[in-house]
This record gives sequence, C-alpha cells and structure tokens, in this order.
Amino acid sequence: QVQLVESGGGLVQAGGSLRLSCEASGRTFSSSVMGWFRQAPGKEREFVAAISWSSGTTYYRDSVKGRFTISRDNAKNTVYLQMNSLKPEDTAVYYCAAGPRVLDFGSWGQGTQVTVSS
Repeated sequence: QVQLVESGGGLVQAGGSLRLSCEASGRTFSSSVMGWFRQAPGKEREFVAAISWSSGTTYYRDSVKGRFTISRDNAKNTVYLQMNSLKPEDTAVYYCAAGPRVLDFGSWGQGTQVTVSS
C-alpha cells in the first residue's frame, strides 16, 4: 500500500496561485502514475491531472490546461500541482492518488481544501 499526504491548500482570490504537494511513502514502486482529483460540494470527484513517475508524461482535464502544471520530484517521492489563474469554480477538496496506470488509482490521500474567492 502507498501512503499519500497532501499539503498546500488554502484560500486565495480569483486570479491567484497555489501549489499543492503530495508526498508518497510505502510501496511507491507499485505506483507508476500519480494523479490529482478534486471534488466540489454536491459534485462527483473529477480527474484533474496525472503524471508518469518514469517518463514524466502528463495528462490534464481540458478546463485546467494552460493554468495547472503537474510535476514530480522522484528523489523526494513528491508530486506537485501548480495552480495559476485560479477561478472560483476551481474550489474543491483536492486529492492525490497513486496507481499502476492512468485512471487506475488504488491509493488516495486525505484531501486538501482549495477555496477561490471571487
């Protein structure tokens, strides 16, 4: 099992930036892909971005392309989500996830709240 701990959420004004971090520990070798998801109140959890540990290939949902950047530091077992030009509709609890392939995530973090005020 992989343990994931997120940090970096908070309150920011529209147009501002935040950087989320997710540190992985445990059986990290079993997780080829790391991802970020979010869940807004009353809505289903949705995919935001993902990255391959080995190749660095990235994937994004359309609504965050050009504003969000996912990256990783293999030496620190840490994945980041840099969020720029934030909008009120980005407000959600953001979850880090790990798994063997894209959209096949079996390990989840506890979530970190991101609130964007208008």
